[in-house]
Amino acid sequence: MQPVVPDGNRDIVLSCIDINRWFGGLHALKGVSIDIRRGEILGLVGPNGSGKTTAVNAITGFFPPQKGEIRFGNVQLNTLKPHQVAQQGIARTFQNVALFKGMSVLDNILLGRHNFMKPSVISAMLYWWWAQKEEVANRDKVEEIIDLLQLESVRDEMVDVIPLGTQKRVELARALVAEPSFLILDEPMAGMNQEEKEYMVRFILDAQEALGLTILLIEHHMDVVTAICDRLVVLNNGEKIKEGLPNEAISDPAVVAAYIGRVDNAND
Repeated sequence: MQPVVPDGNRDIVLSCIDINRWFGGLHALKGVSIDIRRGEILGLVGPNGSGKTTAVNAITGFFPPQKGEIRFGNVQLNTLKPHQVAQQGIARTFQNVALFKGMSVLDNILLGRHNFMKPSVISAMLYWWWAQKEEVANRDKVEEIIDLLQLESVRDEMVDVIPLGTQKRVELARALVAEPSFLILDEPMAGMNQEEKEYMVRFILDAQEALGLTILLIEHHMDVVTAICDRLVVLNNGEKIKEGLPNEAISDPAVVAAYIGRVDNAND
């Protein structure tokens, strides 16, 4: 499948403008600027330690930039806490599976609805008239996503016993039930075999189409990013070294050098 060439006139939904992040003496992000357009899948790639996850943590409020600006529509995200960022319609998955062991697939997915649940003493007292309606609405949304990601057969299983590929799908489901308009996927194919990767690609594309998502994808598998991403941004040592169409970006000499350490002279 060939990536779709993005329309440059599409609305920019998220802008990182000259963002910088330090951890002590380590300058992890060095003036990185990224624009993400509505409805696209933007791939964020680079060698280990290049700053990809740091950029995601800056966007989601875990480690906000100390310099620069991040805007989501008309909202500046720099000063927002992670739960406030989530309330803007931004959801994410994590590089390492972050499910709650000892809980079922269904209960893990339900946790993604926490922004929509408003428990109180009054609602508990008036459960049958008040809280039950809210609970049913939350469960309906969860069942919709379970159906979309084909998790019906494991919905009552403990997450501890299901395969890694299915665990990754559960984590994606938990992010989707938060009803995001902007989804960040941090290495969703890590540790998967080829068949599991193909399934996950299909589910990501199905979710994007069904839910109208804009997606920021961090991924090391170049076959995946060239197949589904509209554009790539390449980081190395905390700096943006390339931005462009996938095949063009990964063949750039600076990108090749960042991954393999050198570029042979074609004339040698």
